[in-house]
Amino acid sequence: MMSKRSSMTSSTKTYHFQSDLPKLPIPTLAETMEKYLSFVKPIQSQAAHVATCEAVAKFRADGGDGEKLQKMLKEYSDDKASYVEEFWSDAYLVPDTSPVLNLNPFFLLEDGPDQKTSKSQVGRAASLTFSSLKFASLLYTETLHPDLVRGKPLCMAQFKHIFGSARIPQSKSSAERDEVQSDPNSKHVVVMCRGQLYYFQALQDDGSVVCSETDIRGILEAVLSDSEKLKEEHRALKAVGVLTSLDRSRWAHVRENLVNHSAHNKAALEIIDSALFVLVLDDYIPNDIHEAAANFLHGSYELRTDDQDELDYQAGTCINRWYDKLQLIVCTDGSAGVNFEHSAIDGHTALRFVSDIFADTVVTFAQSITKTIYSKDHIPSHLNAKVISNPSIDTRPKRLNFDVPSASLEHIHYAETILGDQILASHTRILEFRDFGKTLITGNKMSPDSFVQMSIILAYYKLYGEFVCAYEPVLTKFFLHGRTEAMRSATPKAKLFCECWCSSFPTKQEKIQHLMDAVKEHAGLVKECAGGKGVDRHLFSLKSIATKNNVDVPDFFNDGGYKALNHTYLSTSNCGNPSLRLFGFGPVVPDGFGIGYIIREHGLQYTVTSKHRQTERFVNTLSRYLKEVEEYCGGAEKIAVRNYRQTSTTEQMEIDGFDSSFDSTNNFSTSPRNKTKVAADMMYSEAFDDIYGESTNAAMMGKVKRRPSVDAKTFKEAGVIIDAADASANGDIGVDVSPSGNNKRKLSGSGGS
Repeated sequence: MMSKRSSMTSSTKTYHFQSDLPKLPIPTLAETMEKYLSFVKPIQSQAAHVATCEAVAKFRADGGDGEKLQKMLKEYSDDKASYVEEFWSDAYLVPDTSPVLNLNPFFLLEDGPDQKTSKSQVGRAASLTFSSLKFASLLYTETLHPDLVRGKPLCMAQFKHIFGSARIPQSKSSAERDEVQSDPNSKHVVVMCRGQLYYFQALQDDGSVVCSETDIRGILEAVLSDSEKLKEEHRALKAVGVLTSLDRSRWAHVRENLVNHSAHNKAALEIIDSALFVLVLDDYIPNDIHEAAANFLHGSYELRTDDQDELDYQAGTCINRWYDKLQLIVCTDGSAGVNFEHSAIDGHTALRFVSDIFADTVVTFAQSITKTIYSKDHIPSHLNAKVISNPSIDTRPKRLNFDVPSASLEHIHYAETILGDQILASHTRILEFRDFGKTLITGNKMSPDSFVQMSIILAYYKLYGEFVCAYEPVLTKFFLHGRTEAMRSATPKAKLFCECWCSSFPTKQEKIQHLMDAVKEHAGLVKECAGGKGVDRHLFSLKSIATKNNVDVPDFFNDGGYKALNHTYLSTSNCGNPSLRLFGFGPVVPDGFGIGYIIREHGLQYTVTSKHRQTERFVNTLSRYLKEVEEYCGGAEKIAVRNYRQTSTTEQMEIDGFDSSFDSTNNFSTSPRNKTKVAADMMYSEAFDDIYGESTNAAMMGKVKRRPSVDAKTFKEAGVIIDAADASANGDIGVDVSPSGNNKRKLSGSGGS
């Protein structure tokens, strides 16, 4: 693929390179089947593998089922942006399971740069929200710089669905799958606090931001004050957001009842669904890093008792969520992160968002330091969006009240108790390993990502004596509408490495050599996956094309090998840069582990989750193995640094490079003005077993549907004013909760502006 770096300027439009991106190639049947056998052999018994070889031979035979499906798939893909896109969207939207712990991942950000605001909930939330609005504004005007990796453009189509989008549950009696609906003209933000819902206008019709950071502080202070009026024991009873944690068909049924019960409920749901994002203010301070991770993954669980009638009620943050949308979550102590709906966007897209808004807060803080010494523009802004200082738009916060029928009130209670079971059945533990990191690994000429993959597989082997299926998603965004390909890390050489390391006979040097061999094999296979030459997406598409054409699914897909490959005991993903402290997700099978990790220069961060398994023991085993590696490698990172510097640039790029979804600085801009860009280490591989604006070159992905924008009438019908003296002349959406005269601006325009 030809590099586009030379044509990249500070004014390059967001979707400028879309028409230049190649389509994801369909591998040949022969190469997929050969690679498939090498992937399943290490996780099968000898007898089971013999049966799998027979199934493969039958499937790939001349004139067999494989050839017929391959032909169908090629014909189907002729007029599609991606041969796998529709089928992969269905993989997210068809299952009836709750998104909590099954789909939605989380990021935990590092502390903010300004100590005056980083520990303040209102200060941190206002800062991150303001930066998020600037990011949304740049997307709306298509002036956000496109993603590049070493000068090569990545597909930006997912950014059309990061804001203004929601997953809408569908009754399985009327539809086979949920829908992701996106409003490209969304201009408002929904706020959740103590289980209650609010919203405020944030952008005007041209995409300009109409709320300053100071304005947002006032809005959030008003929301916090109003949310305290509802007694704690009554909040869980009316926490409509917890319904989004239900199985999809059940949530669809309750949602339909809410809509049919009143036009007010219908309007309120439309406002939530079409919001840019949901800002969540959690009344919660985690006691440690493990609790913090669990809170951002699924919310906290805390039962309390009503002193009057002695009934228990849920006081945890698990009722303060809207899982069908992108959520920016800020706790009482200022700790912040995101939890995002994963159907239409992958972690790489969410990572770009959080990296940019975190970097923007860093630059803003730096500007506040230098502005009295140098000129105002001495440090260029990171997100240089247009901000209107005195807009005519009403930005006061409004409360969204639901008219909930008694039957739906019962479902809110059931949703909370079912979610409580899921939370109590889950365990989240963090390993922040600080003895060594990327520097030592690359100093010994190993790929950091492949090294971490081997550490995870080895830890499981040491703990259980079993070599099991492991999954690592690899970015395929070099291709049009590319998402991920699956890397199966349990390779033949990985198995030899585990057996050698856990034996008392080999020498330390022999163990390290087996580790290096396994790492090299893994890194090479990752490069093939990144080039569209994986196994999983191709086989999945062949199976899906049979179903789509009402053809009997071949027996090959019922073979033990295919089932073993799709029972992912170790679902893993590498995602991170200096803006993130943690990243994680739930296991994809009941007896598995979910493991998100971040590779730092001098440390390794693991977030490990499971259901009813020995999560802490697994983390301890992993830590002991890493210490063994340090001992065997000499334990001196300074030696590794010297070795690293002696390695040629070309050789070092081979070590660091495309082996793990492109471990590289994300060059958001090549403009000379972009001197203060925070380097975003885009070492990322998506993690599951699994925009905004208008553009002729960047169509919506998959089965995302463009939803009609919310009109002014809907906004007005969503609630009533409780303080008429403070209402605008036209009437307002919801209940005005702003202090009298504060943030009061005349409502003008239409379409929710």
